[in-house]
Amino acid sequence: MSPAEPSTDPPFLRIATELRRRVDSGELRPGDLLPSTRQIVREFGVAMATATKVLTALRQAGLARPVPGVGTVVDTTGLPTRAPHDRRRRTASLDRGRIVGAGLAIADAEGLAALSMRRLAAELDVTTMALYRHVSSREQLILLMADAAFGEFPLPEPLPPGWRHRLETAARQQWAMYQRHPWLAQAISFTRPLLAPRAMVHSEWMMRALDGLGLDPATSLHIHVSVAAFVRGVAANLESEAAAAAHSGITDEQWMDARGTPALMGPSGETAFPNLAVVPLHSLDLDTLFEFGLHRLLEGIVTLIDEPVRKAGREPRLRSRPATGSPRRASQPR
Repeated sequence: MSPAEPSTDPPFLRIATELRRRVDSGELRPGDLLPSTRQIVREFGVAMATATKVLTALRQAGLARPVPGVGTVVDTTGLPTRAPHDRRRRTASLDRGRIVGAGLAIADAEGLAALSMRRLAAELDVTTMALYRHVSSREQLILLMADAAFGEFPLPEPLPPGWRHRLETAARQQWAMYQRHPWLAQAISFTRPLLAPRAMVHSEWMMRALDGLGLDPATSLHIHVSVAAFVRGVAANLESEAAAAAHSGITDEQWMDARGTPALMGPSGETAFPNLAVVPLHSLDLDTLFEFGLHRLLEGIVTLIDEPVRKAGREPRLRSRPATGSPRRASQPR
């Protein structure tokens, strides 16, 4: 970028870069007070929210720390000591694809809570502020990661025959997606939909799956959301299940073998929970719950689909037979 070209960086990042320049030049030394949010508002003519983001970015970059009763001071102790030219080379090769890929790797291995801009910068060996040139916030990063995850599981074109088979295909693709990316269920909302292009492709595909059945658009949307929300609801357990397995070193099956039926039985072999005591131990396996719930949900939708078909004077569509179970998900620690 030439000096005459205006910067396209967001205001908070331009200000943070200027304050970093003052630190690098020695104008601000370790232990010196950084400008307060009110001072940033006055000096740079920005809103208080922008000023707050400036100090947050500096803290995440390892350049500042808050001191109770004093303010935010310069603190460079957390900065890496590697050669500046190596850091510049890594920063120059940085792009959005690398950032999203590294974010996916962290979240897949350790969960969404482990993902921070500072942690991501350390993983890529760049400054935190270098990330902000490609993604504006952690929230945008998670949106891009979710979009990439949906892109890994494209739905078939042309659509397979039969509305039920189509919905089941989409549900199984989403189940496989959540198994690969257990954190993703925590990032999905149906009241505030994920406006990621490839997630919206899934939504559009599922609504197209219901074309020609005489349903109004709202009903088609509700069917799509009901199926997707069911899959997401079961998948919401995947991340905590993986974390528990990694922490304890035992699988869910091993845990249930040790604490299942024996825990329900008293010393004399009697139990206060006779119905629970006779349930097979592994009936709460997530794949089992997914299979059972998906088929019951689709059977319920059959009655909704058949009603307008009957009113239109056509024969009800034949119910497809349930598909065989999906390959068993490994319960080993991820």
